[in-house]
Amino acid sequence: MRTACFPAPEQADRASLAKAALLAGTADLARTASYAGPGTRPELREPGELREPGVSGDAEPGGLGEILTAGQAGAAFVAPSVAALQTASAMGLAPIVVDALAEADHGRWGGLPYTRVAQEEPDALASWLADPGAAPHGGESLDRMTARVTGWLDETRARFDGRRGRPFLVICDSGVIRAALGHALGLPPLHAARFDLAPLSTTELAVTRGGWRVAHVNRDALEHRKVTS
Repeated sequence: MRTACFPAPEQADRASLAKAALLAGTADLARTASYAGPGTRPELREPGELREPGVSGDAEPGGLGEILTAGQAGAAFVAPSVAALQTASAMGLAPIVVDALAEADHGRWGGLPYTRVAQEEPDALASWLADPGAAPHGGESLDRMTARVTGWLDETRARFDGRRGRPFLVICDSGVIRAALGHALGLPPLHAARFDLAPLSTTELAVTRGGWRVAHVNRDALEHRKVTS
């Protein structure tokens, strides 16, 4: 069993990668990613794996000009982390990196077990758990992470308005999914943080005239494929 840790962008979950490969019908996990530290973008080592399609409109990776491209088969918006990039690669998808989908920067806590932080900085951890605006680890607060995620969601919904039937895939960490669910349901960040999300599970949001509708949460992707195939 894995030790529960604060996410770090340079870490990858081998168990999730193996499951992603099974979901794609392959056991090839040879494609790997490198990460040079905060402020840099992870890159897949195989040439051309990190694809940034040239689409008219926004030029930056993951810009709104690429939204319709990501609705095509084989493309996915991914967070700028090794785990997200390797999961997309293991599933045979072409990743479009979106900085707004990054997990919250946990500062000096990144990659540390929760139990260690609780032992060494109990007051700081208590502050972080009670106040979504707090960032005692020196990184990003839950409020700030939620704001950028919900901003991207609303821009995306506006871009897709009137274009029904063009779904797109997002591969990201659990914090981003919780922020999206909270936005869809009108929950404050600390309440949205109560969602329990398993690795490589799927959560689906649908666009409605009034905003977002939650289709499902925390569905096992591999089991769902077995049932529907």
